[in-house]
Amino acid sequence: MNRFQGVIFDKDGTLFDFAATWEAWARRFLDRLCEGDEAAAAALGSSIGFDYVTSRFAPDSVVIAATPGDIVAAMMPQLPGYTAQALLDVINQEAAEATQEPAVPLAPLLTGLGHAGYRLGVATNDAEMPARAHLDQAGITPFFDFIAGFDSGHGGKPAPGQLLAFAAQTGLAPHQCVMVGDSQHDLHAGRAAGMACVGVLTGLAEAAELIPHADVVLPDIGGLPDWLAAQR
Repeated sequence: MNRFQGVIFDKDGTLFDFAATWEAWARRFLDRLCEGDEAAAAALGSSIGFDYVTSRFAPDSVVIAATPGDIVAAMMPQLPGYTAQALLDVINQEAAEATQEPAVPLAPLLTGLGHAGYRLGVATNDAEMPARAHLDQAGITPFFDFIAGFDSGHGGKPAPGQLLAFAAQTGLAPHQCVMVGDSQHDLHAGRAAGMACVGVLTGLAEAAELIPHADVVLPDIGGLPDWLAAQR
């Protein structure tokens, strides 16, 4: 009998490679907000931990693990012409259109997990609308029993609300579930929910940052089926 029966994934940096997806997006997003003024874009980028010149996020960037609302709060002092809601609308629109780079071939992986009997979910600090757009773009939405963003009514990570909602919706106990993510926020949420935790290195966090909070750290989610099989 399987020790685990449910797997809930973070999205950015886990299902999709973070740098390949979001570093290109950030530059386009800043250019839009600053109407092509590169000096203003660079200053605005620094407020969210993004180097406009090198197109790289700092490891502690608010974009990596926080919610769009937190990103809005960081940017608002430099954007007096925007209301918080208007800026949030731009973030969500631009995020929904971001081209996602899968961390591994996702359909075969998720098909295999489904055939093995696992219930699957997504818990992201992104908003639910762009999160669903990304999953649709990758053609993988039907694989998931549960999809939640920070605005879906369960809160955001590192609080455990999304993960506990996944367990409740699928009829599983938290200890029967695995949280898979690329950040400490993901793993803290998993621990708080009473789930096993798997870290992956397709975000910006180094292995040393994740190891203290995870049962295992994998290069990417491609190694997840073998790890799950070893837990039986």
